[in-house]
Amino acid sequence: MNLLIIADGRSPITRRWIRMLQPLNYTINLVSTYPCQPVDGVNETILFPVAFAGLSGSQAGGGARGGRKVVSRYRGLAATLRHWLGPLTITHAEKDYLELLNRLQPDLVHALRIPYEGMLASRTPTGIPLVISTWGNDFTYHAISNGVMGSATRRALLRADGLISDTVRDLRIARAWSFNPAKPAVSVPGNGGIDLAEIENITQGIDPAVPWQVINPRGFRSGSVRNDTFFKSIPLILSLYPEVQFICPWMAGQPEALSWVNRLRILDNVSLLPMISQAELWREFARSLVSVSVSEHDGTPNSLLEAIAIGCLPVCGDIESIREWIRNGENGILVDPADAYALAEAVQRGIMDEEFRRAAAARNREIIRERAEITIVRQKVAEFYQRMTGFV
Repeated sequence: MNLLIIADGRSPITRRWIRMLQPLNYTINLVSTYPCQPVDGVNETILFPVAFAGLSGSQAGGGARGGRKVVSRYRGLAATLRHWLGPLTITHAEKDYLELLNRLQPDLVHALRIPYEGMLASRTPTGIPLVISTWGNDFTYHAISNGVMGSATRRALLRADGLISDTVRDLRIARAWSFNPAKPAVSVPGNGGIDLAEIENITQGIDPAVPWQVINPRGFRSGSVRNDTFFKSIPLILSLYPEVQFICPWMAGQPEALSWVNRLRILDNVSLLPMISQAELWREFARSLVSVSVSEHDGTPNSLLEAIAIGCLPVCGDIESIREWIRNGENGILVDPADAYALAEAVQRGIMDEEFRRAAAARNREIIRERAEITIVRQKVAEFYQRMTGFV
């Protein structure tokens, strides 16, 4: 099968999805909406920087540090501008995209999310099967941000021949955004599944840290993760457990994080880390008792699946997509994403109740093996692609 993937080539999610596909021996080409380093398993990478992707400052070589600082400082404004103007940039890329399709002659096009990759993919001629993935906050945040984004979302779903989502919720919501329920659809983790053998190899022999460690693996995500709630909960947690350390990857140098740490005087207990490798993130999960992810718009966070695969207790926002994986008080704790006091109590319980943590870890391991292990996901995706193309 000749497969064309449209995605952010920098993203660990994109790279792990492609890695999941490699045993299937497809010919994979990648249209990346951001400059990126070469991706293992990809035949050719073609850059299509739609929706002002170049303003992120994330270049293939890791430069443009100043650009990243500007975007981090004005994250909300940048997101608003992209919502209004980003879909309009798709029209300018259409001619080059059609010429690319004519050259590559793909059997299937798969866009890994709607904004803005699926919006570009919606220009795919009807003779080529198109699959679009939804994940994260494609519907609950981006699509409803304004009429321009809403129209572009509907156009993408009208054109899609098949839909893959990281939540069952989004399969339902997609129908309200013009996806035909008679067309094929499936829900699988957006990162292509969890490789338990790889995780076990990397985290083997690592015990929870002393003093106790709590991790927030989400970084900053406009309109999604409530890091204000997270930071406000820290002094409350420390009032009972003053030795706890909080590990925050992707937050080093972020003005918002620095402001919270200084304002709340929690510098001694908070480590703001830079972007870390997948392996090091897994090691931090293994060292942590609790993983905190309080979001109000979300799909299935890949960090959630990784955390529970490693045995870290999840404390998450009580929203529909997370309830597809976590039952409150059974295999994790769910709280109001805006309630710092409830979050603090949840983390304190996670620290003090070892029996609960052990029972939750055992149940979560079963859930990963049953629903999210990489070989299971690979089989579902291969069958879905075959259904879309007729390839066996």
